[in-house]
Amino acid sequence: MISVTEWQKIGAGVTGFGIFFILFGTLLYFDSVLLAFGNLLFLTGLSLIIGLKKTFWFFFQRHKLKGTSFFLGGVVIVLLRWPLLGMFLEIYGFFSLFKGFFPVAFSFLGNVYNIPFLSESNNSWLPQLFRRLQGTSSMV
Repeated sequence: MISVTEWQKIGAGVTGFGIFFILFGTLLYFDSVLLAFGNLLFLTGLSLIIGLKKTFWFFFQRHKLKGTSFFLGGVVIVLLRWPLLGMFLEIYGFFSLFKGFFPVAFSFLGNVYNIPFLSESNNSWLPQLFRRLQGTSSMV
């Protein structure tokens, strides 16, 4: 069993609040204060969950510098009260940073057809969609 420390629990809560504020700021027509607060909470929560050293190592790997620059540049642009441009930069940076994770996530979701509710005959397209989206790229 995996043990979860108190700091990781706090980090999960802070990250959840960060995602909530980002979504709420987006719903309120890109409110720059809510988006900036959500960005800061998200990055703080991520640092609490995986640690400062691992967070720094994740963002500043050589092959992830482009995504990191767009993501953190978007955060800075949002903090400077240009929320629409900043969020577009953040979204591009987010997809660039986590592009190696998406095939794994879709592979996991492709196996979800074993769950009774999702394996009904009227929902048979869902596992096929996830299998198609998972692709063949590897994490290496």
